[in-house]
Order: sequence, then C-alpha cells, then structure tokens
Amino acid sequence: MKTNLKSILQTVLVGAFVLILSVTCWFKPAAADSATERRPLKQFPAVTFDSIFNATSDSSFMTQFESYTLDQFPLRDPLRTLKALSALYVYQLSDNNDYYVSNGVISHMDYVIHDESVEFASGRLQTLYDEKLKDKANNIYFAAIPDKNTFTAPDSGHLSLDNDAFIGAFREKLSFAEYIDILPLLSLEDYYATDTHWRQESIVDVAQALAQAMGTTLPDEYTTNTSEHPFYGVYYGQAALPLAPDSLHWLTNSVIDGLTAYNHGTQQAQPIYALDKLTGKDPYEVFLTGGKTAPITITNPHATTDKELVIFRDSFTSSIAPLLAQGYKTVTLIDLRETMLNSVDRVVDFEGKDVLFLYSTLVLNNNIEGGEKFK
Repeated sequence: MKTNLKSILQTVLVGAFVLILSVTCWFKPAAADSATERRPLKQFPAVTFDSIFNATSDSSFMTQFESYTLDQFPLRDPLRTLKALSALYVYQLSDNNDYYVSNGVISHMDYVIHDESVEFASGRLQTLYDEKLKDKANNIYFAAIPDKNTFTAPDSGHLSLDNDAFIGAFREKLSFAEYIDILPLLSLEDYYATDTHWRQESIVDVAQALAQAMGTTLPDEYTTNTSEHPFYGVYYGQAALPLAPDSLHWLTNSVIDGLTAYNHGTQQAQPIYALDKLTGKDPYEVFLTGGKTAPITITNPHATTDKELVIFRDSFTSSIAPLLAQGYKTVTLIDLRETMLNSVDRVVDFEGKDVLFLYSTLVLNNNIEGGEKFK
C-alpha cells in the first residue's frame, strides 16, 4: 500500500511539474534579449503559407519555432548553468561547448585556422590599400592581438591557435604593412578572467611599443581609476558558469583628461570614457562605447607633434586608443564591420597620415563564420 501511494505521489508530482512548465511555456511573455548572453532572443515566428509549405529547412515555421522555444524556455539561465556545471564537474568533460575554466579564468577554444576568413579579411585590407591608401598614407603598420586562449591552453591541455602560422599568413598577404609584434609583451594577466578583452591598465607597455615602432612617444605616468561595480564579461554569460567577477579599471592623466572625441555617426562629441556604461549590459563599453561603432576621431589639444593616425580596428582597440592618442594630433578609429569600405575616405583624408591595422585574431579568424564580417 505504501509503495503504491509513493508511486502515485511521484506520478502526481511529475505530472504537476510538466503541467506547470507547459502552461508557463505558453503564457510566459517572450523576452526580447538575454542579458547574460548579450544577444537578442528568438521571437514567435510568423505563421504564413510559405513558412509552412514552401520554406527551406532554415526558414520553415517548425525550425523557427524550435529555436523560439529553446530561447524562451522557462528557467533557461539556471538550467544552462546546471548543464555547464554537470559537464565540467560531474562528467569531467574538458570543456562545455568549447568553453572551459582554468585557474578561475574562462576561455574559449578558437584553434582552427579558417582559411576562408584569412582570405576574406586580408583581401578586404588589400583592397583598402589599393583603392584608398596607396600613394596617400605616410606609413602603414599591422599588429595582431592574440586570443586569451593562447595563454590558458598550454597549462590546461586545451587546443589553441597557432599564432605563428596565422599571423604569418597575414604578414605575407599584407606585405605593404610593417608588422609590429606585440605578442611577447602579453600574458594571461593582461586579460579579464570573464571577458575576451585585455585590461587597459595592463597594456601600457603594448601602447608604448606600438607608439615607438610608429615613431612617437607616450607618457608613462597614469592614475588608475576603479569601478565600484562588478564586471561580468561576455564569457561569463556565454559559459553560464558561476565565477567571481572582474574589477574594471581605466587610466587617466592630464593629457587623457584633455582629449576630445567626435562620433562621425551621431555627428556629436562623446566622452573618452563613457562612465554611465559601467552599470550597463557591457561595462567594457566605458572605453569609447566598446564594440562595433561608427568612426570616431580623437583630438589631442596638448599634442607636441603634427602626426596623425588612422586605426582600422575592432573592440580591443577601444581601450588602447586613449593611450595611443597621447602621441598624436588626431587618431581616427574606423571599424570596417560598421563602415563601408568604399566610404572610409569620406570620413578621413589619408594624405600624409599613418595607418595601423590593429585586430584581434578572434575577429580576423572568424570574420565569416563568427559573424564579424568586414563589409
């Protein structure tokens, strides 16, 4: 009798759980985006004749509906965390969807050289040189920022990108640019534990090395400012692992305090450090709004030189740009993911200016498969 009662109770509880979950799935308002993953979530697909009868697999109603249900599932974030913890600490897998933790640092394995991405990115930069820079720009430089996984993988036993082969391929294709090797200056401590990016306070030596190679000098004294808010980087949400947050710092001195920035998209001035972003979705946006954005020109009224620099960049450059700007009259930042290649000379006249291609290997190696495509 007790056994039957126990079985009945278990069945009722399971049935009640499934019923509540089903009702919640149907009546829970759809969230617009995921704060942890920093991406928009799928919405309920439109029911049309074509999506049901004439659609391909990617555009069919059922395929889109499946994606919608996965994105909008109740308790999605806690379940993602449970799955990640189980994969790494119960089943002892080496990674969870290519994310892994080593000594409290989250890394993502990016180890395959995507030849099509190398060809596409280098081809875009070659076209830029041929059509816009040749016989105009003064000096042209190229530097690549290694992925954090470069420094965590050797000790943790995970795979990492062959930087020598990868960067060597770009050096060969971008023969018009002088290569500046910054990899020996970097270590794991220069990167955030929960984010992809490097720490501004840790790359003063990198900025000085770049400036020296390009024929200018930078100050070496700074005041370090610290945010009172915790910084949970992009890897924190994507890996779904409960780790301690980073602290976020930014550097100032009398020269940086005097810099001004102009956004060519909004046609308005903007701060060098957007302090209101410290409490936003991505605190890294404190650095010149962080990621993909319209061209920005930084002007240095205290410049002791007439040298001007144009940097073709990704989000890593946002934090090093205020440091480099101290050695120039102006520094213009252009992101080819947001600015059409054929319109860059409407933003800046390249005549007599230095040009630096400063990109992370993450973007260069994933500009097709990773959605970071150059236009």
